[in-house]
Amino acid sequence: MSVIRAATESTAYGGSNLYASKGTPNRSGLYHYGLDPYSPDMYPQPYISSSSPLCDPTEPSIPGSLYDLQVSSNLYQLMANSSKSPIILDSNSSVNNSVSSSNISHQSPQSVSVSDNQNSPNFDVQMDNLEFDEDEIQLKLQELEHALLGDSDADLMDPYQELGLDQEPVWETSIKEIISPTSSKECSSESSVSCNDEARTPRQLLFDCAAAISEGSIEGAKNIISELRKRVSIQGDPPQRLAAYLTEGLAARIEFSGNGIYKALKCKEPPSSYQLSAMQILFEVCPCFRFGFMAANYAIIEACRGEQKVHIIDFDINQGTQYINLIQALSSHPNKPRKLRITGVDDPESVQRQIGGLRIIGQRLEKLAEDCKIEFEFHALAGQVGEIGPEMLECRRGEALVVNFAFQLHHMPDESVSTVNERDRLLRMVKGLRPKLVTVVEQDVNANTAPFYTRFGEVYNYYSAIFESLDATLPRESADRMNVEKQCLAREIVNIVACEGPDRIERYEAAGKWKARMMMAGFLSCPFNSNVSGSIKALLKSYCDRYRFEEEPGSLHFGWENKILVVASAWK
Repeated sequence: MSVIRAATESTAYGGSNLYASKGTPNRSGLYHYGLDPYSPDMYPQPYISSSSPLCDPTEPSIPGSLYDLQVSSNLYQLMANSSKSPIILDSNSSVNNSVSSSNISHQSPQSVSVSDNQNSPNFDVQMDNLEFDEDEIQLKLQELEHALLGDSDADLMDPYQELGLDQEPVWETSIKEIISPTSSKECSSESSVSCNDEARTPRQLLFDCAAAISEGSIEGAKNIISELRKRVSIQGDPPQRLAAYLTEGLAARIEFSGNGIYKALKCKEPPSSYQLSAMQILFEVCPCFRFGFMAANYAIIEACRGEQKVHIIDFDINQGTQYINLIQALSSHPNKPRKLRITGVDDPESVQRQIGGLRIIGQRLEKLAEDCKIEFEFHALAGQVGEIGPEMLECRRGEALVVNFAFQLHHMPDESVSTVNERDRLLRMVKGLRPKLVTVVEQDVNANTAPFYTRFGEVYNYYSAIFESLDATLPRESADRMNVEKQCLAREIVNIVACEGPDRIERYEAAGKWKARMMMAGFLSCPFNSNVSGSIKALLKSYCDRYRFEEEPGSLHFGWENKILVVASAWK
């Protein structure tokens, strides 16, 4: 069960309903589907029910298309019941042949740097008295990464091979046979693409489009995008929904509008004090994310055992969901610390925000800690993560230090973006603080240094599992689900597919690379207590049996069917 409660400054945690107030208009202005992010009604049942498995939800037929959606849906109610689960975490437009007819209202074209070689981002290296060829620098950096992080050709598997398709991709023979206006097939020059498209599935069209973009055949890619928009829908089954958003990602790559779309979509900010952000809902309804937070909290509780004072530093505290559960868990723990201090880092604009801002989060946590009779202190630190220094974190003697990286490290640029390598610099700085424990929770997908076409295949595989898993927890007409898919998942997809260089923020890595980075920074793997896996396995029985849990030394892996989605690890 969720143990989050709605809160305002005056009535923090005073009710059991999480977000029962009226919905607010779509503020992004990007997807005009006629759907408000939230509905004033609520479902009578909670997200999780041990008496009713979360498989095969009601999936009524939904009329309409990708371009005209009128859906009214109730909201789910999250039931607060901390006594039963003391340590559970919960964390109408026409289509033409122009790519500018996107279902996303594009921003003005952004100044995104996309090199002719889409396999790697641009670099801007300046060194005194030395001049290097840009391609040579890129090559050397890639060679260094391969050597240090264990990359191999096997990591760059052809997405068609990984998807298990029986035939070779059409573009392996010649993409021009598909998209060339001078095709010798029976179709006319204007209809050659359509004739070929009719025989191809949306998935094949997506990969053909990605291949065309990789080869610089932009007109051919635009034609495929126009065809895809006629055949996919955000109201359909999971493959249809994913294809719709991937189509917009490909269109945004052509139009150089991915960065503007990414910034306009709001996944972290709640619409009001009574409503959850789209990201919070995702963490609530997707068990893989919830279990990732659970694993981190279990490790933190073990680290707190016997300590009088504990200081937790979180470089992306989000809405504080993880610590609501942690404080409630500690309140009933026999060896809880006498004092808990949390430092939450966020950008200056977020700190001052009146709804869901960092100071508001701190006030809620303080009220909860008071109710749980735990001495508590919250430090709101305004600043970009890459600019944070040790002195700003105010570490004190006599405190057991814990650093929590939950879905944050992948936002830090690495050596493939800049020679500064903020990702590894942050890890080395944290190591210098001598923490008792560092927890890392990250998505397990190679979306960082892989070339564009390979990266597109990785994205397809990963988000296919995510979209499929949502079918097991939320009905397809759910307003919450539509909001999560649009504000969170589509936002990530567009950024990974459409952007390059510094504009590509979502830079996920495979679990092995995270492990290598931590070890290179000087950390040692810290095994989870045996009780952790037992508790997670017990909770997993409340979910659809297609969810997957695996335990490896020092890490816990959560996935859907044969695809691992999230990995949690502990370090010291």
